[in-house]
Amino acid sequence: MKFDSTNKPTGLRRIYLASSNSVRALRWLAKNESAFRQELILLLITFGVIFTVDFSLYEKVMMLSATLFVMFAEIVNTAIEATVDRVGLEIHPLSGLAKDLGSAGVLISIIVFFCVWGSCFYSNYLLL
Repeated sequence: MKFDSTNKPTGLRRIYLASSNSVRALRWLAKNESAFRQELILLLITFGVIFTVDFSLYEKVMMLSATLFVMFAEIVNTAIEATVDRVGLEIHPLSGLAKDLGSAGVLISIIVFFCVWGSCFYSNYLLL
């Protein structure tokens, strides 16, 4: 089957199809990627914290955003890995570099997560 770039859906149908594709991808990630499952647990913990701990609205939004950023980075990393594997399974320095760069993106997102969460807890509980 070949993609027809001149006959793409528009309007609500495009939004519906895009949403369906996104949900299918999220289900695939939850089923096949252990790191993503761990991040789903982290998301549940985040909801628990932001609904029970007395942080400002801004801090709660930043904590949720930091968690979602980690999940976003994991999704992009998985997409890079899938693309590299689709091109070829042989060992190649550029394939390894692409996968390492995706992994580095996840690492940076985790550092951002800890900076945001750390600053929220520090400013509310350690600064007296």
